[in-house]
Amino acid sequence: MNKFKYYFILLLASIAIVSCNKDNDDPETVPLRDYKEQYAADNDSIVKYLKTNYIKSVSADFDIVIEKIPAGGSQVSIMDQTTYPLQTREVYNHDVTYKVYYLTLNKGVGLSPLNTDRVNVAYTGSLLNGTVFDSSYSVSRSFELYMYSSQSVIDGWGEIFPQFKTGTANAASPDGTITYKDYGAGVMFLPSGLGYYGNGIDNIPAYSPLVFSFKLFDLQRLDHDGDGVLDIDEDLNRDGYIYDFRDTARYPTPPATMVADDTDKDGIPDYVDTDDDGDGFSTYYEVTKPTNQVGWVDGVFNGVSTYYPWDPVADNPNTPNTDETEPRGIPRRPTGPLKTEGQPESIVNPRSFLPADYTAAGRLRIHLDKSYPYQKQ
Repeated sequence: MNKFKYYFILLLASIAIVSCNKDNDDPETVPLRDYKEQYAADNDSIVKYLKTNYIKSVSADFDIVIEKIPAGGSQVSIMDQTTYPLQTREVYNHDVTYKVYYLTLNKGVGLSPLNTDRVNVAYTGSLLNGTVFDSSYSVSRSFELYMYSSQSVIDGWGEIFPQFKTGTANAASPDGTITYKDYGAGVMFLPSGLGYYGNGIDNIPAYSPLVFSFKLFDLQRLDHDGDGVLDIDEDLNRDGYIYDFRDTARYPTPPATMVADDTDKDGIPDYVDTDDDGDGFSTYYEVTKPTNQVGWVDGVFNGVSTYYPWDPVADNPNTPNTDETEPRGIPRRPTGPLKTEGQPESIVNPRSFLPADYTAAGRLRIHLDKSYPYQKQ
């Protein structure tokens, strides 16, 4: 009898466990809200925030304090103040054209990141009610803006950071700490569609517009397809943004103002295309130097890299033990004399490269020129 009771209780416990597991394995699915309807609500909230809050102070280090205008207060709202430009950028994402507001506290003096670069920043993130959900102002952090990276950030960062520039590094302190000056600094006000949208995380509720104050210290250029050409040099129209329109969820019907940056029009943007011009030769192969053209050759220094940089590179004076000089950039199709004059140019009768082929402004570089290397006869 006691044994029967034991097995009966065990059976009930097993049923309860199975029932709990079934509930956990089959949670109720809540569909995402419509992006356009949610943006309308977010934009109303952001505009209200900009009209009812003011900039209390901005320190010499561009630490900003924003507070709500008290009842009857005479403070000038963020929307109406003119000390720090309130600007907007149109961003197309999930078939919505967002109007993103951002403040420029300082533009910066260095380089602007591409929207796939890695940036070194300090920031504070908060909700519209003032709740701070994350902050790195005590120490800078590095983030990759490339949205398909496992360590990527929210889409809004990749749209706003390219509007700013990095600073310049001060001399390292005795403990090796590097500080910066004249860096870009601002505040971005992001609708939830460019933030976490329906994915509430930690203390950020789902569908929350976000406010980020930030400082852009430095950046690292990246090469996402490993072809020897940095992403920044695969931005064909040099606008600071490259997109992958194969992502039809984000970009179902891109406007004409968004450029594909796709040389061979195969649907794969150059920054993730290993054969940019579609000629059957990999980009890496086309920009690789012949083995006899690396280092010193016949008294001429050709650079130590095994592939050509985008353009000639000067030595970095901050690295006295290393010579980064690369006197030649990626060449165009050669324009020198034929191997055998009077015979047609071909794979067996090529032209020779002239110095100008490596340096001429506006040249069509060989990895973007489908007519070179020569096709087999």
